[in-house]
Amino acid sequence: MQDQLSLTFSALADPTRRAILARLAHGEASVSELTEPFAITMPAISRHLKVLEAAGLVTRGRNAQYRPVMLDAAPLKGVASWVEYYRRFWDQSFDRMDVYLAELQKGNPDDRKQ
Repeated sequence: MQDQLSLTFSALADPTRRAILARLAHGEASVSELTEPFAITMPAISRHLKVLEAAGLVTRGRNAQYRPVMLDAAPLKGVASWVEYYRRFWDQSFDRMDVYLAELQKGNPDDRKQ
């Protein structure tokens, strides 16, 4: 069994699935509405939705004949937390580089006399 973070990253790895999530961020949609902007079949979109659903990123409702697909962004919190750790790492690395560059720009006063 895969952990939630791996499922989420796997689902986000495909640009079509990311585009579907971007569309659903504006509100629920039917499978046919989600298929419209893509040059792929409705069954292909359904397969993408199954991956997103398995990752917990979308849910499907039922209202008579209308079966809306809705975004569930909760798993993205795990991705944000994971990325945040590395953002702090890079910020600290850049801060250390800034200090180093400032020291280089000051230079050694003895070097300027030559």
